[in-house]
Amino acid sequence: MAELTTLARPYAKAAFQYALEAEALGEWAKQLATLAGASQYGAMAELIATPSLSASEQADALIDACGDELSEPVRKYVQLLAQNKRLVLLPQIAELFEAFKHAHEHAVDVELTTAFELTDADQETLAKALEQKLKRKINVRAQIDQKLMAGVVVKAGDLVIDGSMRGRLEKLARAINS
Repeated sequence: MAELTTLARPYAKAAFQYALEAEALGEWAKQLATLAGASQYGAMAELIATPSLSASEQADALIDACGDELSEPVRKYVQLLAQNKRLVLLPQIAELFEAFKHAHEHAVDVELTTAFELTDADQETLAKALEQKLKRKINVRAQIDQKLMAGVVVKAGDLVIDGSMRGRLEKLARAINS
């Protein structure tokens, strides 16, 4: 995995620089995510890995699979990746591109896991508190896990804040048993 990321980094960085100069970070991020998803689909993944097909044929098949979702610069980028036999790196490229984009925007994706559905006002309150704590723009994605009983688990990159009832009970149990 680390090796694939190492190979993907220069391609992701080049795409990011181009998109930044073209003021199209959001468009490129969306299109790269589409390409990454398409490239991992069973039949497409096999096609990309088929050595008997030319780079142009592989790129054309992937571009056709994405339809009108891709702009002309992204189509050329796919052709370049195919020529360099790097189409298999699209998932890592998309992931790295997104990381570069978030770093540029001083943003972080935050996953909120709660026992019950949060209201929009509650999500906004938590997002504002996290923005102040992390000093970054927050992109919230909420999900429900009824096993938590109550409270919230916040995941922002490597940071995990477990404010759930389940987490507190487990911590108490560990303290009692030690």
